[in-house]
Amino acid sequence: MSININYIKSISKKSINNNVLFVDEKFNITSLKKHLSASEFSFVSDLIKIKDNKKKILKFDINSKKKIFLVSLKKNSKISDIENLGATFYNLFKENKENKYNFNSDTIPKQLKSNLGNFLHGLKLKSYRFEKYKTKKSKENISIVVYGKNIPTLKDQIKFKALEDGTFYTRDLVSEPGNILHPDEYAKRLKHLNKDGLKVNIYDEKKLKKLGMNTLLGVGQGSIRGSYLVTMEWNGLKDKSKPLAFVGKGVCFDTGGISLKPAKFMEDMTYDMAGSAVVVGLMKSLALRKAKVNAVGVVGLVENMPGGNAQRPGDIVKSYSGKTVEILNTDAEGRLVLADALTYTEEKFKPKFIVDLATLTGAIIVSLGSEYAGLFSNNDKLSNQLIEAGENVEEKVWRMPLNKNFDKLIDSKNADMQNINYVGGAGSTTAAQFLQRFILNKTPWAHLDIAGMAFSKYGGALNSGGATGYGVRLLNKLIEDNYE
Repeated sequence: MSININYIKSISKKSINNNVLFVDEKFNITSLKKHLSASEFSFVSDLIKIKDNKKKILKFDINSKKKIFLVSLKKNSKISDIENLGATFYNLFKENKENKYNFNSDTIPKQLKSNLGNFLHGLKLKSYRFEKYKTKKSKENISIVVYGKNIPTLKDQIKFKALEDGTFYTRDLVSEPGNILHPDEYAKRLKHLNKDGLKVNIYDEKKLKKLGMNTLLGVGQGSIRGSYLVTMEWNGLKDKSKPLAFVGKGVCFDTGGISLKPAKFMEDMTYDMAGSAVVVGLMKSLALRKAKVNAVGVVGLVENMPGGNAQRPGDIVKSYSGKTVEILNTDAEGRLVLADALTYTEEKFKPKFIVDLATLTGAIIVSLGSEYAGLFSNNDKLSNQLIEAGENVEEKVWRMPLNKNFDKLIDSKNADMQNINYVGGAGSTTAAQFLQRFILNKTPWAHLDIAGMAFSKYGGALNSGGATGYGVRLLNKLIEDNYE
């Protein structure tokens, strides 16, 4: 279903068939007299007394061609509540089978007039469908005309559109099957982001070998596909201030390698590149809205396959940092990709902070389910900013422990460290503890384990199942509130 939103200052009353009006939480419609004809007002006044006012959206059939919708807005609504209400309105499209709606912005209560953009943003986010490979695609087009004096500012329109485009791009990438979006194709697509204003550099295997990124290369060496590190830079400030850095795990398909995963649900491993997709979607959003910030996105793109040249359990590799890693389990591969990417990002770009994202461990789903991403960090300030941003946009994070006492679980007898804790327990923490060893210069760093958040079988408030795009809006809010 395609949704087109147009903003205009005024509209002829004769052209309004499906009229969407906003009221307070008590459904007080006195203020709507000037927006409705006398007969319509009387009709709605009578019916509203017998309607179920526990609902936040009420519908009135004026005649066979005209409907009136009343949307109830609470005074102290959070932004996420407004967005969720917009998503709820989207669900009405299926019931009503109408293709044109008119939103009267002049009816929004004064204290909430700036939130119309959030309402429409939630509606738009909920509308996403991945139908690229269906032979019969939905041809429905919904036209929304927003009229009146309280329409979102041009700046807000651009911001919301950029966020939607970035989130949808992330969802598209995560939804692609592994036979289509392998590392070679992924790198090729990222090259085209320079059209949005991003400076894109692609490091292929030859360049990565020269740099010494052997932990990243080791993961992909069993695949016929290439392995890549891709950097995307956005310079929204005229000065050369330190950028904000975002690093993503891009394992395009994860069989587990020689430490092969069970067959059941292995098809879901197409989304093991979701961390990288979030970084890509965020960078696209920043470029589209011309964010006043310097930022860099770095993604490691590999495919973990059990080929004749695949990495073996027991192998020892030397990372870009110079530290050596004993590979005890080839299915603990994401941390190996991130290890080289983190050290390179810190050394090359000297950022203010680094946030990495990865579908890293099943253990985080055991801990937090699909309600929170796991947050691990060496910095309280950055952690608190991420927690607050997550609460504001309903993309929540929960801080988990890091402590030097966990180090003994990943120390190796044969190398500087091993890539998995075989003693048992604290799987997500020991993975984060491993990553922390590759932050060499005490740069503020946060790791987000999004294994439970990147993909939803059942759908959520702002998505209808499948790839969620979790993380794009969270990180955008982090930047918007603290660094612009």
